[in-house]
Amino acid sequence: MAPGEAAAFFERWFAPHSLGEGLVTGYYEPELRGAELPGGGYAIPLFALPPEGPLRLLDRGAIEAGGLDGQGLELVWVDDPVDAFFLQIQGSGRIGLPDGRVLRLGYAGRNAHPYRPIGRSLIERGAIAREAMSMQAIRAWLGTASPGEAAALLRENPAYVFFRPIEGLDPETGPIGTLGVPLTPGRSLAVDAGIVPLGAPIFLETRDPLDGRPIRRIVLAQDTGGAIRGMARGDLFWGWGAEAAARAGPMRDPARLFLLLPR
Repeated sequence: MAPGEAAAFFERWFAPHSLGEGLVTGYYEPELRGAELPGGGYAIPLFALPPEGPLRLLDRGAIEAGGLDGQGLELVWVDDPVDAFFLQIQGSGRIGLPDGRVLRLGYAGRNAHPYRPIGRSLIERGAIAREAMSMQAIRAWLGTASPGEAAALLRENPAYVFFRPIEGLDPETGPIGTLGVPLTPGRSLAVDAGIVPLGAPIFLETRDPLDGRPIRRIVLAQDTGGAIRGMARGDLFWGWGAEAAARAGPMRDPARLFLLLPR
């Protein structure tokens, strides 16, 4: 279906219902370096979802201190704790292995602790101005902090995300979202599923985070996120790789959202 035909289809068969003015952020699928066994610089484990019980009650600090050791839950080891942290924020990722294979990881669940943005901590202590806050700004701060300071900041977010291997995904296909289908760059939106039905088309008005050009397009509610709460709140999936990261990181823009319902 051509773009013009798609627009005509939605205009004919769907009616817009305003969700109000709110906020849209961006996310992407990170690419990390890892190995199936620890060693050679690969020392940061990524874990599968523990069984129901006390292990789900551990916070980030307890897990990083070895609370899950000996449980056989390690999926892969990566070489950078900051990359591992942001992989949990994004919820899925690609792990490049030494033999050239790529392990795709998807969201499997989380511990019982609430998500606290570490960017908020940096704003509160005056380390980064609110208007300058972005993923890139946080990474820059972590890059100049001592290892102890960086680890302490990461632990201020007690939430911890667990993963599962995803088999059979084409390299040119996005990760699997909450709806159970691969995400499409620029067209898949994470929403508050308690308010917006998954699978619904949404007309989004916002701006490109890099060049400021208007974005006016139909997107699909295909995913959810721990920080995505409220009626006019969305998280736009930008894809994978450096360009996707460059757009997703700074995106925190006013938006208008319209839920498209069948006439």
